[in-house]
Amino acid sequence: MELRAAREAAEMSLSRMAQRTHFAKSYLSMVETGKRPVPDDVVTAYEQVLGVPLSEGPCDPVRLAHEWLVSDSPVAVHTRSGRRVGGSLASALEARVVELRHLDDVVSSNELLPAITKELAEAQGLLRTASYSDAVGRRLFTLVGELSQLAGWVASDAGQYADAQRFYISGVRAADEARNRVLGAQLLSSLSYQMANIGDPNGAALLARTAVRGAEGATPVVRALFLERVAWASAKSKDPDGTWRALDAVDEAFERRGGDEPEWVYWLNRDEIDVMAARCMIELDRPRDAEPLLSSALANYPPDHAREVTLYLTWLAESHARAGDLDAARDVIERARRYADAMPSARTENRLAAVAGML
Repeated sequence: MELRAAREAAEMSLSRMAQRTHFAKSYLSMVETGKRPVPDDVVTAYEQVLGVPLSEGPCDPVRLAHEWLVSDSPVAVHTRSGRRVGGSLASALEARVVELRHLDDVVSSNELLPAITKELAEAQGLLRTASYSDAVGRRLFTLVGELSQLAGWVASDAGQYADAQRFYISGVRAADEARNRVLGAQLLSSLSYQMANIGDPNGAALLARTAVRGAEGATPVVRALFLERVAWASAKSKDPDGTWRALDAVDEAFERRGGDEPEWVYWLNRDEIDVMAARCMIELDRPRDAEPLLSSALANYPPDHAREVTLYLTWLAESHARAGDLDAARDVIERARRYADAMPSARTENRLAAVAGML
């Protein structure tokens, strides 16, 4: 994908391209010369201006999600020969959950949720009807808890909040059967995040703190994740002291990382932590402090993770709007809309509407 070559072949100057695409000339120069990553929105803008395709179509994640719906799951395959199941089925399901979890990065919630709920229903049915050893049973209940958390997360992203809460609560019961307190805390912490976002920040803060206290044996990155949700609920509750304490504890926990972590925290890194800190700053009326954190994180973010890029761009736009720079906010929100078109989400729609209302 040669942006510069395509532009020069069309006999268009970099200055003119910057005017037509509304990106800064200096930024486009760095993208063209490889000094910055090549985001999808820049490629799309070049294609629209030049009228030529510049990228090869990636593997269609929606098609992949549909294949999950029609293909046989490990449960169906392993139980055709009898109702006694063993470690091989648990291993197959563990791999399956990991793949579904990573699909959530690139597949819209409306497309992915049916695949997850199908998998969850089959796993729950297996627990009710099959026979297995205690060790295998614990693994299967853990998998049901993890699938329930994923189903809750994706349902919440789709705006199906009551269903999400039901998934989270049923997952807590499965985690309890598996004697996995950390997973149970993850489910409660995830529910607290939804509560903070849809209107009960005080209840969310209490639930998030309860999850932290109950997560005995949590690894450093898991503890950092739970504390992030305490910070967000505290910020939504307009509790600055509680927010800064929680964010300090996030940094302290994350700095102790290094050992084995559950796969479900694969996504939590320094950039994600900075994004959450920035969001809390905006919520507590410190937008200028938030802008550099968001800009830095977005520069490193994979452009194919369109939902998260959209969300983080909306926070960047809000930081500009609250700081009084409405032109910058409008430019950023237009970038966010282009990403949102690639991966629809109730969360992104709500955020785009909220920031547009400020402009």
